[in-house]
Amino acid sequence: MLFYKRVSWQIIKLLIRLQFSEIQQLCPKDLEVWLQNDGISQPLLLDARTREEYEVSHLKGAQLARGGFENFIKQSKNNFSTPIVVYCSVGYRSCQIARKLQSMGYQKVFNLNGSIFQWVNENRLVYRNNRPVNTVHPYQKFWQYLLLNENIQVNL
Repeated sequence: MLFYKRVSWQIIKLLIRLQFSEIQQLCPKDLEVWLQNDGISQPLLLDARTREEYEVSHLKGAQLARGGFENFIKQSKNNFSTPIVVYCSVGYRSCQIARKLQSMGYQKVFNLNGSIFQWVNENRLVYRNNRPVNTVHPYQKFWQYLLLNENIQVNL
């Protein structure tokens, strides 16, 4: 069964990359290294999921894009060189927002490849109220099967 989950996961990520080929992909390992490097400009992390999903868990320091997206645009004062990393559950919704940001003129926009599911599948931390948790909202019940990390709990 795990084999089929892994194959399904690879196919979904490939389909997202094909549909959004103009969006730069950033692997979770590279984002982790970036976030740990104080010597370089840190990216703005935008979570493209719903408030309900975000409140279950999110990447540390991430801002909710939906609803807060317009606030970011106002606050950025059109600093189109701000590095931005967008993520969702698997990458589809975040690629949509990344595409919109690029069309607005933002130059350093990345999609987190595999999004929060890949992040936790690779044993990286997610947070709720600034505390690490081992829970992820799978968007819909079907998508929970892409969470391959046995330590992650699903919260629908």
